[in-house]
Parts: sequence; structure tokens; C-alpha cells
Amino acid sequence: MDVAFIDDDEVLRAANVQSLTLAGLTVAAYPSATAALDEIDAAFAGVVVSDIRMPRIDGLELFRRLKRIDPDLPVILITGHGDIAMAVDAMREGAYDFVAKPFAVDRLIGSIRHALEKRRLVLENRALKRAAEAASDDLPLLGVTPVMERLRQTLHQVADADVDVLVEGETGSGKDVVANALHRWSHRASRPFVAVNCGALPETVIESELFGHEPGAFTGAQRKRIGRFEYAHGGTLFLDEIEAMSPALQVKLLRVLEAREITPLGTNEVRRVDVRLVAATKVDLLGLAKQGAFREDLYYRLHVVSVRVPPLRERADDIPLLFGHFLTRAAKRFRRDPPALDAAVRHRLSAHDWPGNVRELAHYAERVALGLVADTPASAASPDQGRSLPERVEAYEAGLIREALAASRGDVRLAVEALGLPRKTFYDKLRRYGIDQNQYRTAG
Repeated sequence: MDVAFIDDDEVLRAANVQSLTLAGLTVAAYPSATAALDEIDAAFAGVVVSDIRMPRIDGLELFRRLKRIDPDLPVILITGHGDIAMAVDAMREGAYDFVAKPFAVDRLIGSIRHALEKRRLVLENRALKRAAEAASDDLPLLGVTPVMERLRQTLHQVADADVDVLVEGETGSGKDVVANALHRWSHRASRPFVAVNCGALPETVIESELFGHEPGAFTGAQRKRIGRFEYAHGGTLFLDEIEAMSPALQVKLLRVLEAREITPLGTNEVRRVDVRLVAATKVDLLGLAKQGAFREDLYYRLHVVSVRVPPLRERADDIPLLFGHFLTRAAKRFRRDPPALDAAVRHRLSAHDWPGNVRELAHYAERVALGLVADTPASAASPDQGRSLPERVEAYEAGLIREALAASRGDVRLAVEALGLPRKTFYDKLRRYGIDQNQYRTAG
């Protein structure tokens, strides 16, 4: 229902309801304030329009009672010439608008439409806040879309089985969250969860990181080091960006997965390890294996169970829920109240395809919480007006680069991946548009 219309004059009530209905509004008519109060509550999604002069409960008293039910409920008062002062006082108390008799129906319809937009924003912000409060950092894989429900179901089915899992998904989609959920939902939850990013470690140290070493195993190895496999004994080892592992290390990893034994560098001692391995990749690992860029036998050893984390564009209905969660979390961290969502932010949430996935959305929420967002809805007038097409394209391209840098907090590698640009092209465009990536390293 768009409008609750209250007037004790049957003829005027019927005439106004007809006009509003012809304007495309859904109207419920009430002959008295009492009848309206019986049906209007804080969940009412529309606007209340009431005459001021009515018996028993007049329009002012109705407004005050509605304000106690929901202080954000828009109330428009219809007043005669002698009641304008009362209507002005009511607006000071929070009434949305007043329309003085006689009035053009377009004046009332315009006020109603603006009030409806305000009401919609209020209710959507409340829904986001409730969803964010219901979510917590302990709730993994937040989402209500069917694809996320299926993913959670699959993870629950395999979490308690001692089987290695391959997690596939784009950068920023939440592969680490999936790995953590597998650990927390398993009987290994009380034991360590150890994460290693294979792409972030130099090849010269990753073997020592994974398998450990003894003193004197190599130059600079002055102390014994417990490797990540041994440290994760009884728990879960998460190897992210498994595709970055060198061929030589892939051979050793395959042997460990087959025998569940490690041999630290600098010793012949074989040590048993009880570890559940979760590997993650952002590329087509089977395609790499077919090309000879990844060991095919290791791929099939990891692929006993595989799960795919969908990109954010495939679960767009989850975006408001996720954004509300991230916004509340960011506001709490920055010691600020979560801001209400304006039309620009809402447009961004619905129109952007989020190539950086959940990570990009979380960083955007942080910028919104800090008041650093200056988006404009597509329907609004923009500074592009008057520019040539090449100028608009360049401005749009520069904006995308800035967004990618902001989402990655100045990490050029992540920004290049999100944009799908060669690194040299990326730096050429930075120079062309005068963008300093260092400015984004502390953004958000």
C-alpha cells in the first residue's frame, strides 16, 4: 500500500482516493483516525495523508500517535486556511508536509511520491541494519541466495570427513572464508588452522616454511624451524594460490599428501603429520595441468573434493546484506554511527559488477563509513555533460582505475588483476591520468 488516506468527509475522501489511484498509487481509505490506527504499525511501507479537522481524534493527534509508533513514518496533513499555523507547528514536530486547501492534486501527488522514496530508504536501511546485526564475524559465508545455500550445504557435508578439498574462485570471492568454515565445522576445530599464501612466499623459502628445517640446513639457518605442515598437526593447512607453487615443490607436496609424512630440510628424519589440506586457486587449475604448467597428478590428488565460490555478480541479491554487515563492522571499528544509504550508494550497490568481489565490497563499505565516497547516480546530472565521447571514456577509465586502487588499498598486483590489464599498461595509464597509487595505500 502506498497511501493511507484519512478524511471523515465521504465525498472528499472518495474524490481524493480516485485522483491518487488514477496517478498510479495504491490507496487505502479510512473514515476516521481510529480506523487507521488499528491497521498502521511500524512496518507500514507507505505514507499517511490525513485531514486535520476530524471528530474525536483530529489530524494533529493522529500524527502524534503515529510518531510514537514510528517517528520516521511520513505524515502529510491537509489543512484549511485557518489551520496552517497548526500544520507548521506539526512540521516542526516532524510531520513530513502539509497541503493547504484548496490544492491542485498534483501538489499532493508530488509530496506523496517524495515521501514514499524517503520511506523506502528508511525501511531498507533498517532491514540492512537488522541483517548486519544478525550477522557477526563468527558467521561465515553470509548470504541467502540459492547458490550460497548450496555452498554451505556442501561444506557441511564434507567438513567432518578427513578429505582434502580444492577451493576454486576469483580473487576476493572468499576462498579463505570457505577454508576456515571447513575447519571450524570439522572435528579438527580445536586444533590449529594454518594459512599459507604460496604466491606471497619466495621460492627460496617456501620449502622451509612448509616442511621446516634443522640448524645448519642452509646458509643462515641458525635455529630449528617447525614447518607449517608440522605446526598444523591435528588441524587444517590452507594453501592459497596453489597454482604459484614451483614444479619441484609440487612433487614434494604430492609425496606428502600420499604418505602424510614430511622430512625437514637438513635431516633424514621422517615425521608423520595428521593434517587436512585445503588448497585454493583463482585460475583454471585443470587447464594449467593440461598445458603442463601444473602437475596433473597433483591436480587430481587435490581434486578429491572441489567446491566453487561464486563471484559476487552471480549472487547480486546478497549484496545489500553483505554491505550492511561490512558497513556496521567498519563503523564500529572507526567509532562512528553507520551512515544512512543515499541514492548514490544505493545505485553503486545495484549497478556495479564488483570485479574485486566480496573484498572490494568490504573496502567500499569502509570508505562509505568514513564518508569518502562521492559517487553520483547515473540518472543525476554529471560533469560529463558537455564533454566529447573520448573525454568521457577517459574519465570513466580513470575512475575505474581509482576504484580498483581504492579497493586493493594501493596494492598494484590486486588492482592489475581486478582490471585485467598488463602491468606496463596499468602504469602507463597512471601516468596519463596523473594517478598516484601511493595515495590509496592508507585509504579505507
